[in-house]
Amino acid sequence: MKVLTAHRLFWPVVALLVLLLGDLIAQPSFFALELRDGHLYGNLIDILKNGAPLILIAIGMTLVVATRGIDLSVGAVVAISGALACLHISGLGDQNSLGGTLAAVGMALGLAVALGAWNGWLVAVLGIQPIIATLILMVAGRGIAQLITGGQIITINSHPYEWIGSGFTFGLPSAILLALAVFAIAAVLVRRSALGLLVESVGGNPEAGRLAGLRSARLSWLTYVFCALCAGIAGLMISANVHSADGNNAGQFIELDAILAIVIGGTQLTGGRFSLTGSVIGALLIQTLTTTVYALGIAPQAIMLFKALVVLVVCLLQSPVFRRKFGRRRKTPPPSPIVAPEKVEAGV
Repeated sequence: MKVLTAHRLFWPVVALLVLLLGDLIAQPSFFALELRDGHLYGNLIDILKNGAPLILIAIGMTLVVATRGIDLSVGAVVAISGALACLHISGLGDQNSLGGTLAAVGMALGLAVALGAWNGWLVAVLGIQPIIATLILMVAGRGIAQLITGGQIITINSHPYEWIGSGFTFGLPSAILLALAVFAIAAVLVRRSALGLLVESVGGNPEAGRLAGLRSARLSWLTYVFCALCAGIAGLMISANVHSADGNNAGQFIELDAILAIVIGGTQLTGGRFSLTGSVIGALLIQTLTTTVYALGIAPQAIMLFKALVVLVVCLLQSPVFRRKFGRRRKTPPPSPIVAPEKVEAGV
């Protein structure tokens, strides 16, 4: 049992199951699924569909954090990506044109990669602290998105683009299938090759990695590019789901949710060992919590409070120090043995 509870994924999975159990008790219809036109609908499907952008960003952020970095600009990249794609589609004579939609997607993802390369250049080449380097784009990125949209909300009606965020494939949301595809590719690259070990080496002990001949700067730069690419795809999903681009509000605070997801999943912010699966579970936990708040009719303003409480509980359960102290207090100390006084013989 101790081996099971010591696993980094045990408590996140338990927290997710407990939350789902609470939903079932409070609202038995929470797990109800409905099949309409060959598509599945229900709260569980909403969790998967709406959680797909967060899953993508959490995957990219995990690799950045593993190299002792952080990316606070993913929310801005989400807004920029969706804004550029919707702007291009809105200018098409036929918004349902597959070629025009693919061009919009390519332009948006290309810009996202360029922004990730910018972050990586500031961090890996110029040596600027990651939190400062990405904070620059976090602030400037919203302005770029507003310039792209002209300060307005761009609405579109493109069926090919809609598929990215609210479409269905084999009865399941296309968004979650895309997120799982990115997860599978990332997992194969970092766990079936030496890439994952190299990333952990860079984050665990950068100096030792440098002395061993690792190109730490290049690896760190690549993680920022990949993280921005994930954020760009997430931006396409979010804008496609609502058929519009809002440069001011799209992806707002999603960087904080991504950091919470990877922390819940067991990845330490100090770098080194990481868990992509744990980050996916953490993202699903946060999205389940959000869906629960809406489904149970709780005020949306309480979402941040509930997130903070869940993260606090999971982090405490994951902490070996907390578990040792809590276990020690619960154990009753054994009674002290009564030792009879020794008889001291006279003259000895």
